[in-house]
Amino acid sequence: MEWKDQGIVLARRRHGETSAIVSALTRDNGRHLGRVPGASGRSAALYQPGTLLSLTWRGRLPEHLGTFSGELVESFVAQVLEDPLRLGALAAACAIIDAALPEREPHVTLFDATVDLLRGLDRSDWIAQYVRWEVQALAELGFGLDLERCAATGQTDDLAFVSPRSGRAVSRPAGAPYADRLFALPPFLQTPSTAGPLRTEDILDGLAITGHFLERNVLAANDRPMPAARIQFVDRLRRSATMPTR
Repeated sequence: MEWKDQGIVLARRRHGETSAIVSALTRDNGRHLGRVPGASGRSAALYQPGTLLSLTWRGRLPEHLGTFSGELVESFVAQVLEDPLRLGALAAACAIIDAALPEREPHVTLFDATVDLLRGLDRSDWIAQYVRWEVQALAELGFGLDLERCAATGQTDDLAFVSPRSGRAVSRPAGAPYADRLFALPPFLQTPSTAGPLRTEDILDGLAITGHFLERNVLAANDRPMPAARIQFVDRLRRSATMPTR
């Protein structure tokens, strides 16, 4: 059998002398694996994580590994190659999808959101968009956060914290006595258009929230650790002397 689809390359590992096993997030066929003959040769650059391809998958039976052949649609890697922080975000997004998504389960919304994220890495607000993408990935996997109203009082204003247990927002008055046990809720995750200047600590606060729920609710359930690429991205951001601005 055979199908054609667009796919973002997530990971590649060597298979034999000249082939590779490629993991890709396809639009209509979900996260899918395929063997690519000759991927360690001249076509190696085509199968780098963060590349959008027009993929053809062929296999004798649907449950078989099958083979991929691909044609370049867009290389998101090329536009961030000179920027370690943006390149780290690209690698982190690909690694999270590869670790978190079950095989062959379509996630069209997440595919489209990931293309938008990678295509927008040259924007001034790319780093806020990256955190929002992790929030959206959690929602797509069934673990959406509720950041619109206080879990204790129901109020929608003066939200300052997030509960590490429920993933729900908590207002400043209700959460103040427990502030040391709650996540800080950064303004840009509440009202993006009026959040004001983007600060490094706000981004790190957002990544602490999404990282906690990705690790606890998604990855731990599959007995997988947080991907090294995501850890390295956060470490690089923490060490970065210059913070991208909105």
